[in-house]
Amino acid sequence: MDEIRVVIADDHPLYREGVARSLSDDAAITVVGQGQDADAAVELTERLRPDIVLLDLSMPAGGGIGALRRIMAMEEPPRVAMLTVSEEDDDVMQALKAGAVGYILKGVGSRELVSIVKEVARGQSYVSPALAARILNAMRDGGAARRAANPIEDLSKREEDILKLVAEGKSNKEVGRELDLQEKTVKHYMTAILQKLHVRNRVEAAVLARGHWKK
Repeated sequence: MDEIRVVIADDHPLYREGVARSLSDDAAITVVGQGQDADAAVELTERLRPDIVLLDLSMPAGGGIGALRRIMAMEEPPRVAMLTVSEEDDDVMQALKAGAVGYILKGVGSRELVSIVKEVARGQSYVSPALAARILNAMRDGGAARRAANPIEDLSKREEDILKLVAEGKSNKEVGRELDLQEKTVKHYMTAILQKLHVRNRVEAAVLARGHWKK
């Protein structure tokens, strides 16, 4: 794996520096910047162009969600994961809706965090296991009145094939290569898939798909 360049933003210096040391102990990861608030997170991301940004949810200058939205509005945003103590369903859903591809609880061990960062860098999404089942249920319950009991069964064969690859962390371009489709065609399919599943983004679709196909 190529070098993974990481920016960390957290307003607790001791915790932030500890995370930086833990990640830097792995030869594949380089922490290129550390910030103490949302403004610093955005500035570092714009200037350093990291592969991964780890954001605390509760930070000065707009908080982690505010920083996330500003980062996702960039022309070529990096992959962003929240690293937080909050286990509130609303916080998780808000982060995923805003574009986060990971939601990591701060109780995670250093080795596991390294593994998660590598997983996210490879294109996977990650939600802490303690939260994943609850979020899956919330996603299902939230749209129960609008959809079939198992919305994935409403997908066409082609849509299923695309969703399975998305659930593996593949980008639209990679999905297109594998299925011999143009990238714009995959985007059209993804729009239809999100509508059929009544989810807001590909991360939620991937969580729903994994919950379905692991049964």
